Amino acid sequence: MIKSPEKKIRVLVVDDSAFMCKVLQEIINADPQLEVAGQARDGRDAVALAESLRPDVITMDINMPHVDGLQATEMIMSQHPRPIVIVSSESREGASSTLRALELGAIDFVPKPSSGIDLDMRSVRDELTRKLKMAAKVRVVRTATRGKAPTPPVDVPANRKSGADASVASQNGGKFPIVVIAASTGGPAAVMRVVAGLPKDFPGAVLLVLHMPAAFTKPFALQLAEVSQLTVKEAEANESVQPGIIYLCPGSHHLRVSPTGKIMLDPGMRIEGYLPCANAALETVAAYSRLMAIAVVLTGMGNDAAKGVKSVKANSGYVIAQDEASSVIFGMPAEAIKTGAVDEVVDINEISAAIERRATKFGKLVPVGAS
Repeated sequence: MIKSPEKKIRVLVVDDSAFMCKVLQEIINADPQLEVAGQARDGRDAVALAESLRPDVITMDINMPHVDGLQATEMIMSQHPRPIVIVSSESREGASSTLRALELGAIDFVPKPSSGIDLDMRSVRDELTRKLKMAAKVRVVRTATRGKAPTPPVDVPANRKSGADASVASQNGGKFPIVVIAASTGGPAAVMRVVAGLPKDFPGAVLLVLHMPAAFTKPFALQLAEVSQLTVKEAEANESVQPGIIYLCPGSHHLRVSPTGKIMLDPGMRIEGYLPCANAALETVAAYSRLMAIAVVLTGMGNDAAKGVKSVKANSGYVIAQDEASSVIFGMPAEAIKTGAVDEVVDINEISAAIERRATKFGKLVPVGAS
């Protein structure tokens, strides 16, 4: 019996540069599992072709005439959703735009090399084809436009303890809950949703570890600050971890917490393929906070955080994992669940409340100025 050929993944390429379209087409068609289904030169064409061609996955440029990549992503994901991989510059401006696209429903991104020339683009061939294949497997759903974010809180120096912060720590022998949130593919939108749901009197500190390039973490911290009622900052070496503050691990470093409660940043090599590595943060927070450590594993590909949640559980901490239905990629949560260390598996919309329930067992932060 003759085996029928495997069906190829059909890709819609969206880019206003004829040269870049040609390069992307050559890379995609050279892979035996992929084929270009069509090309669009701006977002307006992309929306129309996404509906008529029904591709398995779309590569989306950001800066285009008429309708840009952000507008096209929002329209496609709200009308005829398809998996979208952003192919963009890794400049600060590009990072902010790419993060916004991920928030709007894009699955992943591949940074364009700085020069964008033919040979440089081929240097990301493996990453591009791998992410296209992965994205094609994702179950996409219609997304709603994010509403106006709450007014960001007034920033406070990270190394100054307020009276409210001190009151929480004093109730528990100088300790307070420390939450470590780990995420990868699909993580920016998921983290934004969780952070937006934490109340202004949240009694713990939050450490965010995302598999994200260094150029993206600072812009992402600014985006999180727009939706958070807590202070959000990119973590700095040697600062003391304090309640009421969200610390985002820089994409170029691993983050650990010292035995004295200070942040340590290590610009070392990848750990088991990850930089930053969530296991590094989780294992040290488990040792420092013990009962008051809270691990949260969100959507992502791979098994980072699996070792860390075992350490958290072994030290009497608490572990929460995102459920499969609301995960873009159910890799990291699934691997965490397999360890037997997970206490709750919940929908992304319920994770903030689950974190708060556990954290408030150890006291409630009193807002500054309250009587």
